[in-house]
Amino acid sequence: MSRPRIVIDTNVLISAALKPQGRQALVIQLVAFRAVELCVSEAVLSEYREVLSRPKFSHLDAKHVSHLLALIEREAKMVEPSEELAISKHASDNRFYECAAAAAADYIVTGNTRHFPKGYKQTKVITGRQLLELLTGTPSI
Repeated sequence: MSRPRIVIDTNVLISAALKPQGRQALVIQLVAFRAVELCVSEAVLSEYREVLSRPKFSHLDAKHVSHLLALIEREAKMVEPSEELAISKHASDNRFYECAAAAAADYIVTGNTRHFPKGYKQTKVITGRQLLELLTGTPSI
């Protein structure tokens, strides 16, 4: 069975950095253990870097943040979107749809489904909890 292809919204990465023992950190561990195939575009990577460098996140452990970004850069498949999409009202969120379309991703994983009102083509929008349940076959607590 092939690994599910996913695109991770920035809020999942932020949650993983804020709470290294939390559910969203488990999503990042799925990437590290190659249980899923993370797909990114240059625009997505740029957003990850920019958001994690904001002053409001300056209290985060710099080594941990650096480790997260290095893991993503090492493990993720880089894709190059070929079309601009306007699915979300938030322009920055459309970069994730574009990445998912270019990667033929199975899922966009987000903690904020309001910003991702619907899937696109074969890509479904799910939460980190739903991804974990899907992969383990059991409800997560």
